[in-house]
Amino acid sequence: MLSALIWIPVGAAIVIGLWPQDLSAGQVRSWAGGVAALTLAVALVICSQYDPGNPSFQFQETIPWVQALGLSYALGLDGISLPLVMLNVLLIALVIYCSNPDLHRPKLYYSLILLISGGVSGAFLARDLILFFLFYEVELVPLYLLVAIWGGVRRGYAATKFLLYTSLSGVLVLLIFLGLNAFTHASSFLYDPTLSALLPLGQQVILLTLVLIAFGIKIPLFPFHTWLPDAHVEASTPVSMILAGVLLKLGTYGLLRFGLALFPDGWHFLAPWLAGWAVVSTLYGSLNAIVQQDMKKMVAYSSIGHMGYILLGLAAATPVSLMGVVLQMVSHGLISALLFLLVGFVYNRTGTRDLTVLQGLLTPERGLPLVGSLMILGVMASSGLPGLMGFVAEFMIFRGSYSVFPLATLLCLIGTGLTSVYFLLMVNRAFFGRLTPQFAQMRRVGYREHLPSFTLALLIVIFGIQPQWLVNWSAASTWSLSQSLPPATVQVLTIVPPPIPGS
Repeated sequence: MLSALIWIPVGAAIVIGLWPQDLSAGQVRSWAGGVAALTLAVALVICSQYDPGNPSFQFQETIPWVQALGLSYALGLDGISLPLVMLNVLLIALVIYCSNPDLHRPKLYYSLILLISGGVSGAFLARDLILFFLFYEVELVPLYLLVAIWGGVRRGYAATKFLLYTSLSGVLVLLIFLGLNAFTHASSFLYDPTLSALLPLGQQVILLTLVLIAFGIKIPLFPFHTWLPDAHVEASTPVSMILAGVLLKLGTYGLLRFGLALFPDGWHFLAPWLAGWAVVSTLYGSLNAIVQQDMKKMVAYSSIGHMGYILLGLAAATPVSLMGVVLQMVSHGLISALLFLLVGFVYNRTGTRDLTVLQGLLTPERGLPLVGSLMILGVMASSGLPGLMGFVAEFMIFRGSYSVFPLATLLCLIGTGLTSVYFLLMVNRAFFGRLTPQFAQMRRVGYREHLPSFTLALLIVIFGIQPQWLVNWSAASTWSLSQSLPPATVQVLTIVPPPIPGS
């Protein structure tokens, strides 16, 4: 069943791309949408059969591949990868639905989207290190082409910059896995956290440093972030939804799965520095977002700030903070996809994202009141308002991290306040006030067009009110990971209750 999540979209991408007859954009979109819906249905069946109390990999598939090199086709699903796989297949289906029905070269476009879907699912499911690397690299060229062909005016520059940065990330990932295999003299590349016991601290720190750089580029964290705002600004709305909602999570997943889990002693050694890095990235992204005049660039910089929260939770590595990390990955995926989709509606109807030009879009009669209402919901969720999904994820990260890194946690909390500031500026400038006369006759966004945004908003509210439904998937796996840390690390990360006065 896990293979179906990978090869159904990949096979469909090949068939659609090589189909000999010319097809209309609407026909290709319908085909791709059907494939995405089928993949989502398979994922839901897997969820229904998943045992949340079992922290180990489930639905395992292992097929010998290149035995002379120790390679195998090995897949598995646990509570860390399950929410991310569901996020991927859901967002891909919504992206296909909201793509322009009249775009040019539709067979290539939808083939690339489906190829990304299969590649990302493969990366989250891979239990062989080299297999993960191959799936990790699969999305590189498709995303480059999606930006370079269907992007904005400076699409060539943005796509090339993305390609250079993420290619370096892939090279480092391969070096890490080859180095781990060489240092431990392992007979295969199967994922095995117990290999760290064979490595001295110095080797762990060297390999972990490469892990931090490789996945820090993909996330991205400061100072490896510069490709992200350019890529978002030039990418079309559906591609930005994929980029922020799914692809950035390959970096955070990589830090969790191949940083903390594979090199726990090295991680504990570098943890104070990682907490400081989280503070810098959070504040840098938030402060840069405040000064942006482009709505899309503001949302892009907000992603850099929110990824800093994830690094803080990983640095603390307590059961609560790790659970918050998984929730934050899903939360950011849903919220950022919603925000980019709504910004896309604004740009499509007005022809601009400039906050010095936009005004009064919330006007009921001639504006975009429903877009504005959903935007307010999205920015409140991103700002961590109680009752919405963003609050639950951030609260768990801060609650779990405070006992280990109190100063870093308090400084990252400033980022949540800054999030409220820059998103309040954006909403106030673009949606309140008197409607700009040049936009008085713009076409409304229909309810059918709003179906993806309604879906995302509903999930943000549901998981904000009842987060336990999502927590149940991951609690056993994150708890098991935290308890598998070396004794010295566990001792440092244990929450000690305060003494009772007078005792």
